[in-house]
Amino acid sequence: MWDNMIEYLKDPLLVVKVQNFFGVIYKKASQNEEASIIYSDRHDREDFDIRQHKRIPSDISGTSQSSCETDTSGESPEEVVCLISNRFWYYLFVLGTALGDEIFYATFIPFWFWNIDGAVGRRVVLVWTVVMYIGQGFKDIIRWPRPGYPVKKLQQKWAIEYGMPSTHAMVGVSIPFSVLLYTMDRYQYPMQWGLLIAVSWCTLICVSRVYLGMHSVLDIAAGLLLSSLLLVVLIPLVDRLDGFLLTSHWSPLLVVTTSILAIVYHPQSDKWTPTRGDTTMIVSVCAGILTGAWTNYQLGNMVASSADPPYTIIWPSIEMFGTSLLRTILGFCGVLATRAIAKSVSYAFVCALLGRDKNELRNSENSLDNKNKIIVECSYKYFTYGLIGFNTTYVFPNVFELLFINRPTYYTEI
Repeated sequence: MWDNMIEYLKDPLLVVKVQNFFGVIYKKASQNEEASIIYSDRHDREDFDIRQHKRIPSDISGTSQSSCETDTSGESPEEVVCLISNRFWYYLFVLGTALGDEIFYATFIPFWFWNIDGAVGRRVVLVWTVVMYIGQGFKDIIRWPRPGYPVKKLQQKWAIEYGMPSTHAMVGVSIPFSVLLYTMDRYQYPMQWGLLIAVSWCTLICVSRVYLGMHSVLDIAAGLLLSSLLLVVLIPLVDRLDGFLLTSHWSPLLVVTTSILAIVYHPQSDKWTPTRGDTTMIVSVCAGILTGAWTNYQLGNMVASSADPPYTIIWPSIEMFGTSLLRTILGFCGVLATRAIAKSVSYAFVCALLGRDKNELRNSENSLDNKNKIIVECSYKYFTYGLIGFNTTYVFPNVFELLFINRPTYYTEI
């Protein structure tokens, strides 16, 4: 029974059914301009396979445009055309999948620290890092490919990575639900609204990954189950660990050492994928954020509030909104500057240590045999994104303080 259930959830035709439901139409077009719709019904599998299997590569990816076509060889008079008939769902799911991308992390995390609550931010980032590290590691251990034939991928990004489990689904659980769990007893607000937002957020991300053809339903289910189990352990554990990481004199050494070892001993894939580089960015951001927060605490920049939680949410006035906007703009300019300078300097420095030309190495092939490029990529990402994390929690808030635009700390950041 379980084998049948797993095979059903893993079935690429189930992905096609989801795509069909939201307006993605598969058509078989021939050179005589005739076209017929290809349905995703499981009973059509045998006929569909016989007629199309040898003509469509299983790893073909579509584009992120409103239509996509599968090129066929010159010998075949037919091609499969993928049309998007409902643009609303397309743009909604493109937005939804962006909630699990690095652009979202790069905006959401700094914004939260600069404008909302650093204490919650530290915990959420640590939970997110552990969940993502485990999820990324499982991808390279299990090595299950993303949905193949007959699924058309509407997004090429990350197509080279393995798909099991879906780390987008894991992000869809770890970030909104950890925010909910860490704020429900800290602030006064209707929990049912917070739960509704978290569930909607998670659902949008998960459905978007199937809609775009990037994951099977089984990938999504595994990601949801794994991240939910991890949250049961991590939420109370991280809540207690945060105090130690702020107060211990050994905290920076522990954080830096653990993060470097996590990157060095990341599970090895059987082919090159961006998984290890992405994991390096996530781990280094977390290390930088925790080290920056520790520095603030040790210098006396964090004070305990005289009030006890749950706190009343203070909605921003026009003046507060203006300073928040100014902080955000200046902060993101600082992040971009940090990334540009740190990346350039660290990449050149590591290349010089290895005796390699940086331009030649940058343009060289991505493969597991290209050890020098892997070392340089991981090294520059660790330094660059670690520095961004440190600046986010220590340097930029202190610059804001000097400019008299820092966020008022009505409640404790500890």
